[in-house]
Amino acid sequence: MADRYELRLPALEVRQDTRRIYCFAVDGKKIDAFATVSRVHRDDGAKLVGYQRPEVMSHIGAIRRYLESEGSMLPNAVVIAFDSRVTFKPYRRRSPVDYSMPGELVIPVDEAWDESEMPALLVDGQQRSAAIRDADLSEFPVAAVGFIAQGEEEQRSQFILVNNTRPLPKGLIHELLPDTAGHLPPKYARRQLPAHLMTGLATDKDSPFQGIIATPTSPDGYIKDNSVLKMIENSLYEGALYQYRDPLNGRGDIDQMLLHLKVYWHYVKGTWPEAWELPPRKSRLTHGVGIQAMGYVMDTLTEGHAATALADLDLGTRLGRLRPLTAWTNGTWRLGPDDERRWNGLQNTPTDVRHLTNLLMQSLR
Repeated sequence: MADRYELRLPALEVRQDTRRIYCFAVDGKKIDAFATVSRVHRDDGAKLVGYQRPEVMSHIGAIRRYLESEGSMLPNAVVIAFDSRVTFKPYRRRSPVDYSMPGELVIPVDEAWDESEMPALLVDGQQRSAAIRDADLSEFPVAAVGFIAQGEEEQRSQFILVNNTRPLPKGLIHELLPDTAGHLPPKYARRQLPAHLMTGLATDKDSPFQGIIATPTSPDGYIKDNSVLKMIENSLYEGALYQYRDPLNGRGDIDQMLLHLKVYWHYVKGTWPEAWELPPRKSRLTHGVGIQAMGYVMDTLTEGHAATALADLDLGTRLGRLRPLTAWTNGTWRLGPDDERRWNGLQNTPTDVRHLTNLLMQSLR
């Protein structure tokens, strides 16, 4: 029969504005008994679940070897998000300062629980925890900071903020942003709406981009997420999508934005179906230079027109006029009198994006 018990750990409650955090020590070998790592993936309904990067085995191995050496020390605290089953019991003895209080964290443990039932998630310290778990040591106490989370959205927000000073994979950040609540650094807040739109394009069944944008939860995608984000950002701030956006608060009508994008890019897919199905190394349409340039074409052809009116713009015919100029998968780009390149000679640089955009725009005019 599986054991059920309470893990009681001396802790210090610290008040920060209206919230409380808990500083405590715990044997790293015991973290797996009550906390799990929520790795980012999407469920059957394409909803984002989890938020952490997969374990990096080489890094874990290096930490483990260090821990097994004499005099090893891990001074940095792991960060743990608890749910409401974890409680804090203050001691009768009061602290001399009003923003901290000594007491005891009470964490329920049930050896029969699977990972989804545990009362805590590791927000930071995944690899250190794994290294301690695998190390040939009887115990290794670590410093920890915990908080009672108000839902997974807050856990994602804290994960991004905690890792803000260290490089995170950009794709992971982009996928987390749409489902993140709370304060974010300005560079992430600016990308939250574009990331939300990209997620819709990547996952909606009626999207021409479904399953082909490369993200942590869609590793088989072949269009780089950053290329799609740049295309969306350009249109949001200076192009066709601006009409749906409130410039004061940065929010917008996401449904209409997505409809606008889907309708236009379905026409692009229909105009160059073979090039759309190929990865960037075989097609400059799905390459960053093509995605961004065709985004500017979208702005030119559709700016000022509502998503529901795009069907009246004869986009298929107007895009078809560009076919003789394009060399997405073979042939030659004639960018100017002294600039002629093979089909794969265009690169994802601002200069080449501008050259390709100018070529396409001249034909449209």
